[in-house]
Amino acid sequence: MFPLALSFVACIGSLVGGADGEPKARLLAALDAAQARHVELARALWSQPELGFLETRSSALLADELARAGFRVERGVAGMPTAFVASFGSGEPVVGLLAEFDALPGMSQAAVPNRAPLEADAPGHACGHHLFGPAVVAAATASAAWLASAKLPGTLRVYGTPAEEGGGGKCYMVRAGLFDDVDAVLTWHPRDRNDPSAPHSLAVIAADFTFHGIAAHAAAAAERGRSALDGVEAFDHMVNLLREHVPADTRIHYVITDGGDAPNIVPAHAKVSYYVRHPDMRTLDGIFERVCKAAEGAALGTGTTVEREIVSAYYPILANDTLARLQAANMSLVGGVTYDARERAFATELLKSLPDARLPIESAATIAEPDPAAGVGSTDVGDVSWAAPTTQFFAATWVPGTPAHSWQAVACGGTTIGEKGMLVAAKTLALTVYDVFTDPKVVAEARTEFERRLAGQKWTSRIGDREPPLDYRK
Repeated sequence: MFPLALSFVACIGSLVGGADGEPKARLLAALDAAQARHVELARALWSQPELGFLETRSSALLADELARAGFRVERGVAGMPTAFVASFGSGEPVVGLLAEFDALPGMSQAAVPNRAPLEADAPGHACGHHLFGPAVVAAATASAAWLASAKLPGTLRVYGTPAEEGGGGKCYMVRAGLFDDVDAVLTWHPRDRNDPSAPHSLAVIAADFTFHGIAAHAAAAAERGRSALDGVEAFDHMVNLLREHVPADTRIHYVITDGGDAPNIVPAHAKVSYYVRHPDMRTLDGIFERVCKAAEGAALGTGTTVEREIVSAYYPILANDTLARLQAANMSLVGGVTYDARERAFATELLKSLPDARLPIESAATIAEPDPAAGVGSTDVGDVSWAAPTTQFFAATWVPGTPAHSWQAVACGGTTIGEKGMLVAAKTLALTVYDVFTDPKVVAEARTEFERRLAGQKWTSRIGDREPPLDYRK
């Protein structure tokens, strides 16, 4: 399927294993030489986007690539068919890389600077995970070839993590103990800028609230019905009143996913999905409990009943400055993304659809200052960061000013703009892997900081003993 695969592995080995030149320079050269191969992988994922826990083809492409490069691949880990762990080498230190590859529903878009879905209501890579996974594979294969040539002890692992967009695949991998022996975890994420500062995120609890009522003819026998939709609407109204009385950095979002069957039938069933977020998990627990009380009150007031199901829950990222300093220094060495004339024309046209974008196109070539807005989302990388020292950075795969989860992000990700940013990420990761393997002090300092930040706190599974919700996107 991919004719470049064998020549890619040979090329990596010859470049990284060469006797001349500084090791980091050889790592960069190896990644440049293999760029076409990883662009091919990214385009394969972008052209056939797959939703969380359904990423059969995407997961297999990445796992197969790692197997060809000499990694030992264990597939279907932690009860998830599309999750995998690929390992190279043996002994300590153990360095993990996280790879994501799931798409978002309803975000289909062509690689053009105007709204043009490829298929109505189909998924699309609006968060750039088609670049995320291949960049990690690129960094891992180059790093593995260097590790072998240097004859150094240590284990390099790539974790194929499905369903980051709400399914929380990493949470199940943490629960299964797959990170218990890891010394450092490195990862990245697509964005509209190059930001190597220490990561942060919001804790989130995602839950479905299903109301049950009594069906009746909405005109002829309305008094005999009890509307489950009334329960949902009363619940939503109460939560909207609650917003005034929660900490200012709380975020609450919801969508009604089931409002009944027909207007002339009093709805016997209705469902609303909620995300509740806050920077601190303990504070979030109290806020979420109040949301649940609102659901109970709404059911009581409308004569209905309500069931609650936790779909996923992510911890906030526990930053590690020791590792973040390394990634920042390495991104500065790598540099940003420079657009050619064609890419600049694409960016200029795309920005017409984003009149509030405030970043200049040229900023893609620079290393950005820390952005507080980068931490208002949530990710299951947070759970990993409570199991092992972890860091994450952003690379400019989208035109500056492009928001995540937008058609503009999908469009950029299908062009050379996204692919250039992917190479920046792969290089930054590979150089940071090199630093962790060659400087024992890094591992010790990262672990000391990790334990200090935990400060007596302990990660506990917020998903309990539930099985992964493999059908949550079906």
